[in-house]
Amino acid sequence: MPRQARLDAPGTVHHVILRGSERGQMVTDREDRAMFLARLGEVAMATGTTLYAWALLPNHAHLLLRSGAQGLPRFMRRVLTGYALTYNRRHKRVGHLFQNRYKSIVVEEDPYFRELVRYIHLNPVRARLVPDLPHLDRYPWCGHAGILGRTHPPWQDRAAVLAWFGRTERAALRAYRAFLREGIPQGRRPELVGGGLVRSLGGWAEVRAIRQRADRVVTDERILGSGPFVERMLAAGDARQQTQQARVQRLRQAQAIVRQRCRREQVGLEELRMGSRRRRIAAVRAHLAVHLVTRLRLSLAETARQLGVSTSGIAKALARADRP
Repeated sequence: MPRQARLDAPGTVHHVILRGSERGQMVTDREDRAMFLARLGEVAMATGTTLYAWALLPNHAHLLLRSGAQGLPRFMRRVLTGYALTYNRRHKRVGHLFQNRYKSIVVEEDPYFRELVRYIHLNPVRARLVPDLPHLDRYPWCGHAGILGRTHPPWQDRAAVLAWFGRTERAALRAYRAFLREGIPQGRRPELVGGGLVRSLGGWAEVRAIRQRADRVVTDERILGSGPFVERMLAAGDARQQTQQARVQRLRQAQAIVRQRCRREQVGLEELRMGSRRRRIAAVRAHLAVHLVTRLRLSLAETARQLGVSTSGIAKALARADRP
C-alpha cells in the first residue's frame, strides 16, 4: 500500500515522532543530546518553526510544533540530515540513523494541545528515565524544565504553552504542574499516537459511542481531531495537491514548448539557458518569455529559471513586447 502524503501548511500544529533505526539509539551520551537540541533549535529559528513541547529519549523523540513558512518536511529534513551526518562522523559509523519516515500527526488544537504537551513531557517518567515529577522538573532533555523556567531554550515557546493554563504566569505554572501530576497514572495514551479511527476520535470511548449511534464519521490516521476538523484538513490537503499537480503540469508544458521552439529555430537548448546574448537566441528567448508568462501563466521567477536569465530580464522582455 503506497504511503500517504503528509498533511501540512504553514501554521499547522503537528505531533512528530521519530525513532532510531531498528529501535536502536539515536543519542548515546550527553554530547549527542546537546548536538541534537542545538540542531533542532538552529533550524527551528531559521525556518520560523515554533516548538511547544519536546522530549528526547535514547531511541526516540517527540515534538509538538507549529510549522513555519517552509513547511514541516523541509524543517525535519534539515534537522535529521544535519544531525545524522554529525552523529555518524562523531561515532565513526555509516548507514541510516533514523527508522523509515518520521511520523507526523496534524493536531486540532482546542481539544488536544494541553493533552499532548502533558503526554510528551511525561515521556521520561513513562520510560523510567526519571522516577517522579520532582526529578522531571530538573531533567534537561525534555521541554518540561523549559516551561517551568529552569532552562531557557530560545526556540521553545514557553509563553504560548502557559497561556493555555492561566492568565498569569504564577497561576499558569501551578495549573500546568498539577495537570502533569494528574496525568502520571494514565500511563500510555494510545489514542494520542495510535492509528486510524481511535486516533481521529480521541479514544475508544468515543468510538463506541459513535458506533452505538450508528453515526458515520470521517477519520484519517494522519490527523488527531474531530470529524469536522478531519474533513477540513483533508479538503485543504486535496486543494493543495491539486494546485501542486497543476503547477507540475504547467512546468512540463513549458519545458516541452521550450524544446520545440529551440528545434524549430535550430537553437541549442543549453546555449539558450546559459544566457547567450546572440541576437537570434535573444529573440527566441523573448518570444518564449511572453508565451510562458501570458499563455501558461508561469511566474516571472519560474520563467526565468526555464530560460536561464534573471527575473528582471523576463520583466524587460515583457515590457518590450507591450510597446506599440
